Amino acid sequence: MHSRDSRRLALQRLASLVAVPLFAPACSRSSSPEGDGRSSASSPQGSAPAAPAQSAAAPAQGASAAPAQAGPAAKVKLALNWVPEPEFGGFYAARESGAFAKEGLEVEILGGGAGVPVVQMVAGGQVDFGLSGADEVLTARARGADVLPLFAVFQTSPQAIMTHESRGAKGIADILSSGGTLAIEPGLPYAAYLKKKYGFNKVKVVPYDGGVARFVADKDFSQQCFITAEPIAAKRKGSDPAAFLVASEGFNPYVVVVITRAALWKENPERVRAFIRATREGWRSYMHDPTRANEVMAKLNTSMDAETFVAAAEAQRPLIETPETKEKGLGVMTRERWETLAKQLADLGVLEKVPPIDDLLVAAL
Repeated sequence: MHSRDSRRLALQRLASLVAVPLFAPACSRSSSPEGDGRSSASSPQGSAPAAPAQSAAAPAQGASAAPAQAGPAAKVKLALNWVPEPEFGGFYAARESGAFAKEGLEVEILGGGAGVPVVQMVAGGQVDFGLSGADEVLTARARGADVLPLFAVFQTSPQAIMTHESRGAKGIADILSSGGTLAIEPGLPYAAYLKKKYGFNKVKVVPYDGGVARFVADKDFSQQCFITAEPIAAKRKGSDPAAFLVASEGFNPYVVVVITRAALWKENPERVRAFIRATREGWRSYMHDPTRANEVMAKLNTSMDAETFVAAAEAQRPLIETPETKEKGLGVMTRERWETLAKQLADLGVLEKVPPIDDLLVAAL
């Protein structure tokens, strides 16, 4: 996602949910990537204990399983673009299951938060890998950041528009044509896309301030959301949320995209391949059973309760695992999807022109 959009704005998302201890994938927003103080091969005092190695799912179709490397593990850093929550579950599962260690990697996971410049950290070599959104990757490259996408966790973007079920809307077009108030950040690419497609002239647009308090109180209020977040919170507060994915309208950037710097790919492609093999195995493990990874993340993100970890993990499942990933493996990316997004961003004025997509995907595995 754009560094100024949903991932960063998600720092506002659920800010008012502090009053709802049950749910805060966006409540406790860290301002710096402090991380969890752990790596895949060590467990300093005060951190969550490492789980014993467990049998992990086999690598996805087409992925070769390399034997564990001899000698000391290579230390690498992964920067999250938000606090630990289910959308990062596969990375923690890769660590807890021993998938990273099997590939000869000792991975330190750095928690993210408001304003953490993950793309710049990756491009500048402060971290080896980071998480971003496809639209942010394209805009960053247009500004000269030499980063490469490797693996896309979310095949379907979780960004959505939430309204009240009692309004009877069948989709986003109905929400935008039926009046009422819409809380949305108009500068976001997906907001610009919806405005161009449908217009916002029939709704009163107000700034998105995070949380669900106004939504719960006003039956004519709709808002932007993550389908894995605010609808769960609103429902648990007794409201009647109905959420519709922006992806269904034709704007569907990959989300939670693993990126690295081009220099690392050129210097040590096998390390990059090893990281992605382990990541894919970790996500397969998390999709099979998220329990252990959720327990670890819950100790790092105490504002999100166990029930919500379970609910969010289940809600995101169909966005991560699709017919295409079942055929080609989790994390798959296609040239067509990247080219479509680049053309959309150029059409919206976010990019000056469509960049060479083949140059972007040189390290896609």
